[in-house]
Amino acid sequence: MNRISLSFLLLMVFPIISSAEDIIKPRETLSLRQCIEISLKMHPDLTAARSTVISGKSRFGQAKAGYYPQLEISSGYRRYSSDSQSIEHSSDEYSGNISLKQNIYDFGKTTAQVDVQRFSLDSYLSDLDDVKNQIIFNVTQAYYGVLKAGRDRNVSLDVVKQFEQHLEQARGFYNVGTKPKIDVTKAEVDLSNSKLNLIKAENALRIAMASLNNTLGITDAPPYEIDDNLSFIEYRITFEDALRQAYENRPDLKSLKAMENASGSSVELAKKGYYPALSGNAWYGWSGENFPLEKDWTVGATITFPLFSGFSTKYQVEEAEANLNTLKANGESLRQTIFLEVQKAFLNLQEANERIYTAEITIRHADENLELAKGRYAAGVGNPIEVTDALVSYSNAKTSYIQALYDHKVSQVSLEKVMGVIK
Repeated sequence: MNRISLSFLLLMVFPIISSAEDIIKPRETLSLRQCIEISLKMHPDLTAARSTVISGKSRFGQAKAGYYPQLEISSGYRRYSSDSQSIEHSSDEYSGNISLKQNIYDFGKTTAQVDVQRFSLDSYLSDLDDVKNQIIFNVTQAYYGVLKAGRDRNVSLDVVKQFEQHLEQARGFYNVGTKPKIDVTKAEVDLSNSKLNLIKAENALRIAMASLNNTLGITDAPPYEIDDNLSFIEYRITFEDALRQAYENRPDLKSLKAMENASGSSVELAKKGYYPALSGNAWYGWSGENFPLEKDWTVGATITFPLFSGFSTKYQVEEAEANLNTLKANGESLRQTIFLEVQKAFLNLQEANERIYTAEITIRHADENLELAKGRYAAGVGNPIEVTDALVSYSNAKTSYIQALYDHKVSQVSLEKVMGVIK
């Protein structure tokens, strides 16, 4: 029960935020951890999941109420009249009573009902963890998406500056008569195309920021910055270890197992419909026309035998057993799905690792090729097509490297998510 107590303590510590600026200051620089913490406070999906847990805790408490006595108190007043032999008689009657009822033995019906709600609550807590993991993954992916978009924008900006320098150089050569007009025209076209690419990159960055705000649960966040940690740190793990951790930690698998346990208890609860129930009761009351009222009391026990219920108990047992079989099949299906998800995430991470090493080499070659093309053109032995091709190759190499870094980060967090260890 410690897990339940801790979860409900966490529900109480999150204050209601009236404004986005109360949690994010304008021009503030946020780390990935800070973004995750904000999302865990603000995201409505997590609020809904917490509310479901509260509802499950209430149903658990309602089920346990069957262990305790039921105490009632009531009072009444009535005025009645009678007409006997043409003589009308009216009188007042007052009454009051206290009644007590206690379940003595019901062949485990109450216990089974408590078990059903306890396992259901465990399932809701696992669902809460699952929602939390999904939010962390979404924030992390969006965070690195912003970093990727920002670096792509910087590459586009760098290419624009390179084409501007090339245009100035082509004009200089044309003015002194060493290069034809077509060199200037081509340089102008290349510059225009690079500016179009820059516009697209800047818009992609704005969209990435909007996506990050959405994952934080703050659509009207003020302008802010984020730490650039899009660096390569190799993540090492074996497939067997990743799969083992997934089977041990996945909250959706834990939730389904808890629901399977709850369904098993539901089968037992349905079978209890065949058995009798024994309860005790006591009554103490006052009644009469005049005060002081007369007192009386009763104490007794009641045993109830279900003789015939139109086969409803039989059908309830069949339904509960069918639900249990469904959950068992869903559990096996989920384990197979987890195997595939871990396998795909593991292979994607390996691919991202290899692409980074290759992309680093490609960047070095593209940078050398660009310097050679620019040098040949400056020396008057090259042509503008060589410069354009070299700049395009340079841009593509930088973009591919950024994409590889992004894919590596996302592949890593994807693997952690399918392992159930994302934090």
